[in-house]
Amino acid sequence: MEAEIKWLDNPEIFRVNQLAAHSDHTFYESEEAYHKGESALLQSLDGKWRFAYSENSKVRPVSFYEVSFNDEAFDTIQVPGHIELSGYDKIHYINTMYPWEGHIFRRPAYIFDEMREGIGCFSEAAYNPVGSYRKCFDLDEGLREKRVCIRFEGVEEALYVWLNGHFVGYAEDSFTPSEFDLTPYIKAKGNILAVEVHKRSTAAYLEDQDFFRFFGIFRSVILYAKPVMHIEDIWIKPVLQEDNVTGQISADIKISAKTFVGKVKMILCDKDGSCILEKEAAIDQQVCFMVEKIEQVSLWDYHNPYLYTLIIELWNETNHLVEIVPYQVGFRRIEIKDKLILLNGKRLILNGVNRHEWNANSGRCITIEDMQWDIECLMRNNINAVRTSHYPSQIPWYTMCDQHGIYVMAETNLESHGSWQKMGAIEPLWNVPGSHPKWKDAVLDRAKTNFETFKNHPCVLFWSLGNESYAGNNLLAMHEYFKKIDPSRLVHYEGVYHNPKYKDTISDVESRMYATPQEIRAYLENEPKKPFILCEYMHDMGNSLGGMKCYIDLIDQYEMYQGGFIWDYIDQALWVEDEITGKMVLRYGGDFDDRPSDYEFSGNGIVFANRTEKPAIQEVSYYYGLYK
Repeated sequence: MEAEIKWLDNPEIFRVNQLAAHSDHTFYESEEAYHKGESALLQSLDGKWRFAYSENSKVRPVSFYEVSFNDEAFDTIQVPGHIELSGYDKIHYINTMYPWEGHIFRRPAYIFDEMREGIGCFSEAAYNPVGSYRKCFDLDEGLREKRVCIRFEGVEEALYVWLNGHFVGYAEDSFTPSEFDLTPYIKAKGNILAVEVHKRSTAAYLEDQDFFRFFGIFRSVILYAKPVMHIEDIWIKPVLQEDNVTGQISADIKISAKTFVGKVKMILCDKDGSCILEKEAAIDQQVCFMVEKIEQVSLWDYHNPYLYTLIIELWNETNHLVEIVPYQVGFRRIEIKDKLILLNGKRLILNGVNRHEWNANSGRCITIEDMQWDIECLMRNNINAVRTSHYPSQIPWYTMCDQHGIYVMAETNLESHGSWQKMGAIEPLWNVPGSHPKWKDAVLDRAKTNFETFKNHPCVLFWSLGNESYAGNNLLAMHEYFKKIDPSRLVHYEGVYHNPKYKDTISDVESRMYATPQEIRAYLENEPKKPFILCEYMHDMGNSLGGMKCYIDLIDQYEMYQGGFIWDYIDQALWVEDEITGKMVLRYGGDFDDRPSDYEFSGNGIVFANRTEKPAIQEVSYYYGLYK
């Protein structure tokens, strides 16, 4: 198969040769490696890459992926990182509109007349920057003579991949892992990996979030080798029974191997490392373990985020351990009963924030240290919930939330705000994904990837369909997918408020943003059908948050009011050297001559972009502390 530039224009083509999404488990080749937390089966490709920037696809170095290509004229760039923050292209912030509005007329493919609107829309655009990356590498010893795959943990917005001159695959969805099998083309030494990243494709219509519009390889790139027997996917289902004392657990395991001879072990250990149960089965492509009853389980919640460790081991026919996979699991139950959201049988109060990933130096390319700081900030300010606005966060974030008892609303990477709301007016004439059949698979794939990646995390209480994308049959299909595949969690979506036709069929909760206390009362006093949450409120822009008490008072007044998520956690602003004073200053939307822009709307956080707490966070800490 050869790569085609026209894929950029077609919403039906969003993954080519990509591996199926799977659980985010780590794996080790031995007990020793597991206890050290070091796997010889992984190799990072982060670091310096050769790089060329092009204004559009017509002037890109088309043959750069060929082994014989001379890249001496290329620059070097740091991976992960945003291309704009490496000295190329333009820095641009915008909230609701698409970034090309006012510059060029565009409409999504298939909306009015089959493909006519989309032909050449991105592939032939005069401005649609391209980043051409090349990386030469040798395989580490631990990966040689094994099946080798590559994982791109985050690339905006569309990428083509080649290895040693061979086309490997294509991917969209900027905020979930894209994985490819390199085995047919990889060699021990002298590999040349080529990655072509396009700033915009039809995915741009689905990624119209309120943020700076970057592109590039902005999360880590990792090679991983599969042992002769490998756990491809695990779905662990701990269940807390109605008595809130007894548990049960099952694990569905998918295994790849040349020959299925050997055994699989499942071991569950408590926090102290004591073994609670052990099960064994013959190895097969699919293995299911079920334990009907576990006495006296410790519950997982914000106050006591108790985690057990489930260990899956693969043993070959000579009783040699081939692979070991550990995963932390928690017993908890989220449900709606009598129109109330209950966690472990008790009314749930969400003291939440919306959280973009942000670093004032590196944008959405954030570090483990950034995440650790954020967790500590949440804990000391009585914040118990996070909505991953409006895309999946980096994988380690969910593990940290598991460990600290933070409730997560896991948002799918979807926002099409500019397709239905224009200058504040609701005008969904060309809304995507809407009910257009040609856009259905793209958004369903985003939902599936979100689910498959994060399905084992106890912190995830809600699957969220996305943000501000109006409502139609395609959002309904996403809702139905989540309810069918995972009835143990709740599904959230706010956009049905603007299209009430879907109110009864999309979202388990009544979700609003920026509803006044009076509007909330009006809903709750007039035969409400669903519990009420605010997915966004207390827009913390400037000297804000003064009216928080008016919302907190509702918690005691109405059982079906169950809290919400402040907009938002952290300012989006960048450190820049001031041209006059030479001092480093934080600059917001519009400060980069970026047009159109929503200017200082990039600054709504309860912490500044440099992670200094704002005075308003005192209000948050006090009122949220009343309902720990």
